[in-house]
Amino acid sequence: MATYTTKSAATQLRRRTAWAALVRTFKPGSPGLARRVGAIPRMISATVRGRYDGRQRMTMVLVAGAYILSPIDFVPEIPLMLLGLVDDAAVAAWFAGALLSETERFLEWEKRQQAVPGEVVE
Repeated sequence: MATYTTKSAATQLRRRTAWAALVRTFKPGSPGLARRVGAIPRMISATVRGRYDGRQRMTMVLVAGAYILSPIDFVPEIPLMLLGLVDDAAVAAWFAGALLSETERFLEWEKRQQAVPGEVVE
């Protein structure tokens, strides 16, 4: 029973994190979805070059994306029906939330990199 509660709490946390990141996308003054999507290639490039410290987070996002797209699944859909779809949905929610959060973090990092020394960055 405790395992179910822990998994349920973890699933709710992932779902809440994804929704919070999505809601932040539409807040005034926050980078919009198009700006975040446009930042992904720059974020990957800066990470690969070692300028941006997102290597571990980007690796996790890439693994989650590969898991979603892969025909091989840890919890197969056909024999386990609903459970197989739920695990994919949980990974997809985490993926979306993590990608939105990381692009927001990257855009803030990019803004700090472009700031003039002594200038206050909001």
